[in-house]
Amino acid sequence: MPGLYFEEFAVGRTFTHPIRRTVTEADNVFFTAMTHNPAQLHLDEEYAKGTEFGTRIVNSLFTLGLMIGISVGDTTLGTTVANLGMDEVRFPKPVFHGDTLHVESEVLETRPSKSRPGQGIVVFLHKAINQRGEIVAQCKRSALMLGRPKA
Repeated sequence: MPGLYFEEFAVGRTFTHPIRRTVTEADNVFFTAMTHNPAQLHLDEEYAKGTEFGTRIVNSLFTLGLMIGISVGDTTLGTTVANLGMDEVRFPKPVFHGDTLHVESEVLETRPSKSRPGQGIVVFLHKAINQRGEIVAQCKRSALMLGRPKA
């Protein structure tokens, strides 16, 4: 499904994205290793047993990437010029191996670009939610979007 053009976004529009994803141990270990993050909390089960979590937790940057990635198909696939920033990134609960996440997005703001005619900026609030209904990640994402092509 192609993404939406700037003009198709309205403040308050919400998306409950149909893709859900169960996070695996392999996801966590591969991502943590690929990004050279040696944190024991992600890689060392014996160490993690002694933490407040009692087991390894998933790398938060994997969670952030997954959350935004799940949103793309319904919102910005093929119509994003660029991500401009991610603000107010929060991880209120940890993600564990085996958690299944789904994502909800809301359009917070839209404005035409001052420097790029025919394009506009959309600010989204993305939330990743686990199978227990807990928000495990959220952020505001600003994206520069293509405008609808002129006929």
